Amino acid sequence: MSTCRGLGASASGTRSARLGVVAVATMLLAPPAEAQTEFMFRGFGDVGSTTFAAEKSFSAVLGSETGRVFGGGVEAVLPQRVFVNVRASRFREVGQRVFLFNGQQFNLGIPTTITVTPVELTGGYRFDFGRRLVPYGGAGLGWHRYEETSRFAEASENVNERFTGYHVVGGAEVRLARWIGAAAEVQWATVPDALGDDPNSVSHEFDESDLGGVTFRFKVVVGR
Repeated sequence: MSTCRGLGASASGTRSARLGVVAVATMLLAPPAEAQTEFMFRGFGDVGSTTFAAEKSFSAVLGSETGRVFGGGVEAVLPQRVFVNVRASRFREVGQRVFLFNGQQFNLGIPTTITVTPVELTGGYRFDFGRRLVPYGGAGLGWHRYEETSRFAEASENVNERFTGYHVVGGAEVRLARWIGAAAEVQWATVPDALGDDPNSVSHEFDESDLGGVTFRFKVVVGR
């Protein structure tokens, strides 16, 4: 029998240096292309949908393993078509505490708010398919803030932790006007050992520990 107050974050996230290697390798192995004539600096905003790897845990507490994410950031593109960007985004949904007994789930009706706020650094390459359509790919590191709060919880039951993960991303950008572009992209991220440490949590019951997932997003880019 298990009373589960929420997803339950681990108190210790994995701090891996492998991301730096992946990001650098992505840039170094990119095929040569005709160089741009100038450095570009742009801003962007995006909206998308994330399907979390911990599907059973998010579905139990929030009613779905998928939710909306909003974000934005800045990007620098070098003359060699290598890009580096920083993005901040947020997922936030309200669910409820649940009670698990012999594999059965009972909803307790106590509101619980789950917030995930990633800040991600990505490096990659923009392929030369012409000025209007530009496919791109990259990889990088992410720092994910996980919050779990409930109005009726003790202070010690609320969660506010940070975890390190890594991701790969690919997409294509279309130039709509001189200073405006639009892009669609997909990102896979993993944040290992972030959930399931609390024995009273849903994620522990379902043996799910990854806070990552797959995100599809649409971007509006301002800048050349």
